Amino acid sequence: MESKQDILNLEDVKVLVNAFYDKVRTDETLSPIFTEVIQNRWPQHLEKMYSFWQTVLLKEHTYFGSPFVPHAKLPVEQEHFDRWLLLFFQTINETFSGEKANEAKWRAEKMAEMFQSKIQYYRQHPEKRVL
Repeated sequence: MESKQDILNLEDVKVLVNAFYDKVRTDETLSPIFTEVIQNRWPQHLEKMYSFWQTVLLKEHTYFGSPFVPHAKLPVEQEHFDRWLLLFFQTINETFSGEKANEAKWRAEKMAEMFQSKIQYYRQHPEKRVL
């Protein structure tokens, strides 16, 4: 049985991000939303995601920004968050194992919960939207 390593450096982050977004780009639930928003800017999006996860998991601060803002007006529901998490967890489980891999799953879960909650709040209270 092949032993999996943990997410240890930027190259590992890139492996994770690339494999995950390969799944997203072909997923019938998520692909239409990502394709509509990202269009032909995939290289820029992937670079941003490398930086985001490098900052979150490796504590190498290369991402600056607010991750929620670009997602605030997306036409997403519970099923989209569930599918995003499923694909993210699958990708990690196929490639990595260890403390950082577990942290990545935990952080993705928390981020999905927070995004979903904020999106719902702004839909119910459009007058409070500050975006």
